Amino acid sequence: MIKTVIVEDNTYMQNHLVNMLNEEDGFEVIGVFKDSFEAESFCKSNSVDLVLMDVQTKHNHSGLSSALHIKNDKKTKVVIVTSLIDPDVLSKARQGAADSLWYKDHGESELIDVIKRTIDGERVFPDTSPAVELNEMFSSDISPRQLIILRRFVQGLTYEEIAEELGISKNGVRWNLDQIVEKGGFNNKHELLAAVIENKLIVTTLKDE
Repeated sequence: MIKTVIVEDNTYMQNHLVNMLNEEDGFEVIGVFKDSFEAESFCKSNSVDLVLMDVQTKHNHSGLSSALHIKNDKKTKVVIVTSLIDPDVLSKARQGAADSLWYKDHGESELIDVIKRTIDGERVFPDTSPAVELNEMFSSDISPRQLIILRRFVQGLTYEEIAEELGISKNGVRWNLDQIVEKGGFNNKHELLAAVIENKLIVTTLKDE
């Protein structure tokens, strides 16, 4: 039996994942948690083969951070299960925080396939994070450079601080942000930030410890 832990702060999704695995042969759900830090502690003292890990868990505790710790301690397979389309989530998962990643808006049959392929030793990741509509544009219309600038702006950095970090001028920072506002048909940067946060394109609230 594949001893499995589920980490999911949404009760409906939590029950859905439990029922899904209970209908599959060879899986035993031995722990269900809303908080990734609690799941991490459980995994340290128990034999666990597989963890289905949400990213933004209870108290905003980071499932990515917990997943990395779990993988460092044991040979447990970790599949990230998330609705966050933030490209940083996919990047960090690929860089070692997880063995595979699945987006919640994809089908259940696809998740089962990802889980089984991961158990067999395969690493399964999408090529890119999903594109989301932001008013009159899609998130994929924002260049990687502009996304970095936008992320720092969401984090509360000033134009001067962003410019110094990226080695560009303050006017360059302003120009890039204005370009995104114009392309998306927003009235101002505040509308842009609200859309970015609401659509989970940029997440800055995760706590690693």
